[in-house]
Amino acid sequence: MMLRRTATVLAGLFVLFVLIAPSDLEKFTFEAFLRVPLEGLIGVMVLVLLPDRIRKPFAIAGGVALGLFTVVKIMDIGFDMVLYRPFDLVLDWPLLVPAVDFVDVTFGRVASVFAVLAAVALVVGIVALASLSVLRLSSVSARRRPAAIRAVALAVVACVSLAVPGVPVYSDAAATSLVDHARRFQAGLKDQEAFAAEASVDSYRGQQGLLSSLQGKDVVITFVESYGKSALDLPDVTAKLAQGNERLKAAGYTAKSALLTSPTAGGGSWMAQATLLSGLWIDNQQRYRNLVASDRLTLPRAFREASWRSVGVVPGITQAWPEGDFFHYNKIYQAQDLGYTGPRFGYATTPDQFTLEAFQRAERSGEHQPVMAAIPMVSSHAPWSPTPDTVDWSALGDGSIYRTMPASNDPPESIFGRDPAAVRADYGHSISYSLESVISYVERYGDENLVLVFLGDHQPAQMVTGEGASRDVPITIVAKDPAVLSRVEAWKWDEGIRPSGSAPVSRMSDFRDHFLSTFSSPRP
Repeated sequence: MMLRRTATVLAGLFVLFVLIAPSDLEKFTFEAFLRVPLEGLIGVMVLVLLPDRIRKPFAIAGGVALGLFTVVKIMDIGFDMVLYRPFDLVLDWPLLVPAVDFVDVTFGRVASVFAVLAAVALVVGIVALASLSVLRLSSVSARRRPAAIRAVALAVVACVSLAVPGVPVYSDAAATSLVDHARRFQAGLKDQEAFAAEASVDSYRGQQGLLSSLQGKDVVITFVESYGKSALDLPDVTAKLAQGNERLKAAGYTAKSALLTSPTAGGGSWMAQATLLSGLWIDNQQRYRNLVASDRLTLPRAFREASWRSVGVVPGITQAWPEGDFFHYNKIYQAQDLGYTGPRFGYATTPDQFTLEAFQRAERSGEHQPVMAAIPMVSSHAPWSPTPDTVDWSALGDGSIYRTMPASNDPPESIFGRDPAAVRADYGHSISYSLESVISYVERYGDENLVLVFLGDHQPAQMVTGEGASRDVPITIVAKDPAVLSRVEAWKWDEGIRPSGSAPVSRMSDFRDHFLSTFSSPRP
């Protein structure tokens, strides 16, 4: 008797928790669970009033639905923690593959296989538990039909009589979540048509004389992983930007900075990079797939058609990358093409400083054709620990020097379950390292013909930014030739390499057109 009662109580508590629990971990408070779930009351009444012959199959079906709803709610919580938004039932399934790849690269193949198996077991276990719970509650309610009906009636009366403005007594969180997902589902189905309409408009396709005012320049666009607006207030980053600004001015360079709104946050670097280079808003994997299957004019392609040598240096790519053909690079340097023999530091296949050195050796040493390069740097990729040290450029060699660093043998640390202050400190240190790599590259290898653009791809996870952060990221253009910077005066960007809080903000998808417009027309 005691075992059956315990099972009933636990089943009730499980169903209550699932129905009431918020989809945002930040809202998991004691008060949030002191509510009566309206969906639960309706469910009890339906099960009590159903004929006996169909109650059991109906309860099982309801339990399966509740279990799947629980899985989606867990996905919502995870996506909110990392990507600042709920899970999209139409567009987000492809993102699970990069998530597994991240575990594989960071923690090893065994860990990724275990993670997949654990996820499958969790889904099956949740659905089974939900089904058993609903079935148990259905059976008990049917045997005690009058008591169940009275309990529901009392709960309804309590919700009405105890209602106070601003103090919720009941909860309709599950129904609200289902409605929200239904709306997003419908929007996701329509997104492909909307994207096709956006992509059909390209005023720069086929234009002659593009980028004419940059002839003879080496144009390098570097994406600093996870370099978001939130980094600008961290001590390590603030100090590095202030110091770096003075160093670049002393070396004869001028810089201007602003903010771009990224299409993603917490992850999805490839979508942000594609957005900047294509001039289209790529905020989901469906759009990305449609983009790379199209004939859109990208910045790398525009430079190539204007007689530059166009290259992509992508140390984060370790496997076949058929999407790379879309960008029309003359040459793609993947991780294995950079000549690096040192250890990995967390997710990063290659330290940022070495990545820039490898690019310099391959494309900018000695007499060379003007080159345009897009370089996503990965040292500041989560989990942000360990981070390599900056070394003398002449000592980089094949990367063997990194084996002597104490951190080279440290396993990567998960950002979850750690002190958020420690995670933020590691994040700030890794961004500072990446910025140092860019700044010192300009000092060592810059000249009158170098035009450097460096920017963040997206904000880091909410553990770093806190709740409610924007999706803005810094962007900076650096050049020694005053003619280059004079052309961007109309952008009204801030002076220096650190944008202020009042710096201009534009969508990342606007950058391609602004850049082509600015550097393609004759100088006034």
